[in-house]
Amino acid sequence: MNLIICLDDKNGMMFNKRRQSRDSVLCERLLSLFGGKLYMSAYSSKLFPENAPITVCDFGACAEKDNFFFAEDTDFSLDNAEKIIIYRWNRHYPADKHFNFDLASLGYTLISSTDFAGSSHPVITEQIFQKKGK
Repeated sequence: MNLIICLDDKNGMMFNKRRQSRDSVLCERLLSLFGGKLYMSAYSSKLFPENAPITVCDFGACAEKDNFFFAEDTDFSLDNAEKIIIYRWNRHYPADKHFNFDLASLGYTLISSTDFAGSSHPVITEQIFQKKGK
């Protein structure tokens, strides 16, 4: 299983049960990279076109090896995560749900970091972490 998340500068994910931000270029990127194997909650699916190649399901039901799960509002585990793909907004937003994992101590290595321009954010940073030995 591969996990996709969006974080602010302080690893915030959500505030008051709502996403911190959204970006249409990021959604297009997710579809082009992971379409057909992209899974998410019903809440997150509202970001994408109605006919987008995504599957709505709970995290536990979709945590298969080659799947990419886009996590915003749902609880998730890193137990079986081979890759973690983080999109950083490069801003600080109010947050009450955070990504509280130390990836290095859990055996993940940063294998790539790429900046691209979004529609609502001048720079979004994509970081891909790979579990050692996977």
